[in-house]
Amino acid sequence: MKRAETIKEKKLFNNIIRNGKFKKNDYYVLYNIRKDEEKTNYGIAISKKVGNAVIRNKLKRQTRAIIDSHRNLFKNNHNYIIMIRKSCADTKYEVLEQALVKLLEN
Repeated sequence: MKRAETIKEKKLFNNIIRNGKFKKNDYYVLYNIRKDEEKTNYGIAISKKVGNAVIRNKLKRQTRAIIDSHRNLFKNNHNYIIMIRKSCADTKYEVLEQALVKLLEN
């Protein structure tokens, strides 16, 4: 995921969470909202309750890798917020990848 594709602004994050559609499973909550631009943007959120900084950063890196490898499943003209749940901390990468792919396909 490139730096230009990330969502960092708090207003935009909150707007997507309040007004967007969402899907969830045991590992992720996925919010998305349609936008006018052709480009797709992504935001990743994780609570401090999940673990220390090392664990949180590892989960964010893994989520970015999943996004990069399955970019074709994301719709164009959308903003996405991916919230990582606490159950991801003890889960293997392959299981996380399958969970996010299933969430995107539905």
